[in-house]
Amino acid sequence: MDDTELYRERILRHAGPVITGRFLGFRPSYTREVKVGQPFLVAVFVTAAIAQAIGALLLAVLRSGGGGARRKFKDLKKGPEYLVTPVRLRDDLGQTYEVEMHGQLPQSALHRGDLVQVRTRVQKDPDLAVKLEQVLNLTTLQPLTPRIPTLWSHLGPGLLLQAVVGLTVATFLAAAWIS
Repeated sequence: MDDTELYRERILRHAGPVITGRFLGFRPSYTREVKVGQPFLVAVFVTAAIAQAIGALLLAVLRSGGGGARRKFKDLKKGPEYLVTPVRLRDDLGQTYEVEMHGQLPQSALHRGDLVQVRTRVQKDPDLAVKLEQVLNLTTLQPLTPRIPTLWSHLGPGLLLQAVVGLTVATFLAAAWIS
């Protein structure tokens, strides 16, 4: 056993919804993947395929050309990745807390020793540290919220627009078929 094992600082992980303390710094970051619901993704992908097929048909009639490049289902299923950065804080009693920040903040937003108030939320996995939702830098009075990619930004506006058009066409065809 070396000296670092004997005098290791105790890190508190699960704390209350609000932690006030001094910002100690960021730990090394890593990426984590957002899970994408398979049924929802299949529905979006199929309805977008209907719209793309109709669009390709109309383009073929107007001119002889192919459709644009399309992302594969496998790529969409993987989900977006977001940055996870452990953040360390120390309160007035000298206790050190570690929380997870998902996404990014500007580098100049927090400096070592800044007094901060952090609002947190417990994550689904009890083994993970609490998730940082918002930081109020009490030194500069600047509120900060990390931003992460969402399912909507991962799918993109083009695919979602195609899915809406495809759903509209499928609904129209189904209504015409039933009548």
